[in-house]
Amino acid sequence: MLGPYLLAAAALLASYLYSRLQYARFKQYAHLPQPPTNLLLGHLKFMGEVTQNGIPDRHPDKVFEEMWISLGRPPVMFVDLRPVNPPMTLITNHEMAEQISKASKLYPLSTPKSPTWTHMIPILGKTTLTAREGSDWKDLRRAYNPGFAPQHIWSLLPLILERMEPFLNYLDGFANSGHEFSLETLLSNLTFDIIGAAVMEVDLNAQHMDRSNQGELIRLFAQLLHTYADDKFNLPWWIVPLSTWRRHQRARRIDFLVKEIIQQKYDGIKADDNHSRSILALSLKDTSALTPRLLSETSDQVRSFLFAGHDTSTSMLQWLFYELSRTPRALRAVRAELDEVLGPSTDPREICTLLRHKGESSVARMSYLNAAIKETLRLHPPASTVRMTPPNSGFTVRAPTGQDYCLDGTIMYSCQAILQRDPAVFGHDADVWVPERWLGDAAKKIPPSAWRPFERGPRNCIGMELANLEARVIIAIVARKYDFIKVGLGESILNEKGDPIENDKGQYKTKLELYNVRRMTAQPVDGTMMKVKIQSS
Repeated sequence: MLGPYLLAAAALLASYLYSRLQYARFKQYAHLPQPPTNLLLGHLKFMGEVTQNGIPDRHPDKVFEEMWISLGRPPVMFVDLRPVNPPMTLITNHEMAEQISKASKLYPLSTPKSPTWTHMIPILGKTTLTAREGSDWKDLRRAYNPGFAPQHIWSLLPLILERMEPFLNYLDGFANSGHEFSLETLLSNLTFDIIGAAVMEVDLNAQHMDRSNQGELIRLFAQLLHTYADDKFNLPWWIVPLSTWRRHQRARRIDFLVKEIIQQKYDGIKADDNHSRSILALSLKDTSALTPRLLSETSDQVRSFLFAGHDTSTSMLQWLFYELSRTPRALRAVRAELDEVLGPSTDPREICTLLRHKGESSVARMSYLNAAIKETLRLHPPASTVRMTPPNSGFTVRAPTGQDYCLDGTIMYSCQAILQRDPAVFGHDADVWVPERWLGDAAKKIPPSAWRPFERGPRNCIGMELANLEARVIIAIVARKYDFIKVGLGESILNEKGDPIENDKGQYKTKLELYNVRRMTAQPVDGTMMKVKIQSS
């Protein structure tokens, strides 16, 4: 007797679910430009087809760009990846990205961060500054601002210079042997040592090629980040349960080690025998007690700084060395500028001594080097910002055409890899590395909102000054002594004499294009395999 009723109930449920799916796929966000939609898979099917039409492991931003181009380059593009991820709106215009990041009446501290960041909790911790909102974020940011203030960052210059010694020894060794090496590995270890010194004033022993000789914290971080290697689209835990378990296991040990360091530093501060100027010491100097809550919160901030302070710098420096190595006019310009600012010596140790004495005044005069860094971050941004507003909040953005788009309930992804290559802003050579675009009158034509690797608005990157100083110092010390030669992907085409061939853009022609993949941030696919020689002229 119950059979007909059960069948009727099942039919009603199926009809309801079908109508809900129809609404979600074809009506809910129909006002936004979007690719062809599949009832069951949304845009996953179309995205998969686009992915397979190119290099399969290229960064998702490149796939998004190809999808966007196929739609005629609209100012926004809706991407429905449910149930793997919440629905997302790609922001591809710098004016619209500015509306998301700036303060507004609705959101005085800028649009809230997307909750999709939670897959990074094992790295950053639950109370990371990255994810805090409202007054909680404002108070926490205020506590750490002194440690990242420009005047304090310059006081950390000796710590940066001290960590350069092992890096230079490795370069000398590879120059003598002629062996190829991963520039990513060398830079990652160097930047980890630098951020460890700046944040906690500790030696993390990162710069050992043999991992068994590295500090435990460094080894655990490497293992933790490796668990994200195949997590291409922020996959939920139920799709990658084993990776999720491994992440949390390593994260617990990292948290324990960081808390030990914090406790030791705090005891030194209170004993009045610790004159540390580290970012950690400045944040704790006015606290009356290191409560369990404060200890946990501080550990999360330290872990966040360790990750962000080495990962993004590693990405940018790899691309900067690579672009200089294949753009002879730019390398000549950097070297000429360094000769003028620092004098004729190319000995890295002498330059370190000179920088200790001249410091800020010398680095500030490196205008071409600054332009090269800025252009590298434009063309190869390590990451982008992701925001989200709740349904029915009424948050809209206005396109340059005057059309308004309500983005409530969608992830708002300001895709820097697209908007920082906008031909309408950067011209016909928007995809070419041209430092000169940031010099003189040319730079004045570029809207400030079109360059946003550290994002903009109230929630811009707290570590921007440290990252810029670190990059300028490393290049200033290294650029004149060493010639880097890319091997493998991005390797130059040679003529019959064995010399590289320049193209019409003033860069060496390459056999295959070097490209980014996604790990946690965008990184060159091959670890930037290089050879290095001592510069002979």
